[in-house]
Amino acid sequence: MSQNQATSSSALLHQFDQLNLSTGFGTSPTFAGLSPYTESVFPLDSMAPKRKRKTSSTHDDGERGKRVKEGLKQYLHPNSLHGSVHHQHSSSHHHLHHQAFSEKRCLAWFQEYTTQGENQIGPEGMEKFCEDIGVEPENVVMLGLAWNLGAKNMGFFSSQEWINGMSHLQVDGVPKLKAKLDLLRTQLSDQVSFKKIYRYAFDFARDKDQRSMDIDRAMAMLALLLGGRWSHHSAFHHFLEQSHYKVLNKDQWCNILEFSRAIHPDLSNYDEDGAWPVLLDEFVAWLKSGGV
Repeated sequence: MSQNQATSSSALLHQFDQLNLSTGFGTSPTFAGLSPYTESVFPLDSMAPKRKRKTSSTHDDGERGKRVKEGLKQYLHPNSLHGSVHHQHSSSHHHLHHQAFSEKRCLAWFQEYTTQGENQIGPEGMEKFCEDIGVEPENVVMLGLAWNLGAKNMGFFSSQEWINGMSHLQVDGVPKLKAKLDLLRTQLSDQVSFKKIYRYAFDFARDKDQRSMDIDRAMAMLALLLGGRWSHHSAFHHFLEQSHYKVLNKDQWCNILEFSRAIHPDLSNYDEDGAWPVLLDEFVAWLKSGGV
């Protein structure tokens, strides 16, 4: 891992420690101001009435009617975004927004966040990128995006990861990515997709020269992923703080998610003879003793 990458990871961990991480969906202030892309409205009622123009040919009326219908059909297509906003934009912008994915345009977009000669987006470029799409760097949605891009290092996107991932999402600019934010949130709300993202987070966040994840970084990532999902997350966080554990391995990491999903909040279905890692056995014992 390069010195820059290590510095970035450390800085991002500091952000996790300093900020209240946004882990909720819909009601989270992090998502404020982002209109759902499904709200596509064509403002017919607000359009001023127009004079009818006399024509000398019924054939012309028929052709014009067909063109109007086709235009409305395209405008009201399920993939169209914010009809009322698009109605105010120029026709060239409207056309650009609905163009097919372009690798050339996607690469030019990537280069907006890099300096000349760089083959990856680093911390500074990532900050500008997050500003452009209206999502905080520490928002869990960014982890979902990193998963879609197959990013290897936290805080960095390589050009190949960018092109491959954005091509899969069919995104080559800010408006199109904003239109995919609800898709990313849906992935995080779906149990199957979330499990994949959760497992991905371990390799994404750990130092690449280590097989385990540093306990401080693990606690920050658990807060990001499980803070709003697991009733015992806060207690588990305190347990880790006072425990002798300095790192978490991947087996422990994966079992924490399974434990959070399978075990009832009152621990009534917890089996002391089950196959849970010792870490979780110790957590249950600590919890039952009053957290001491």
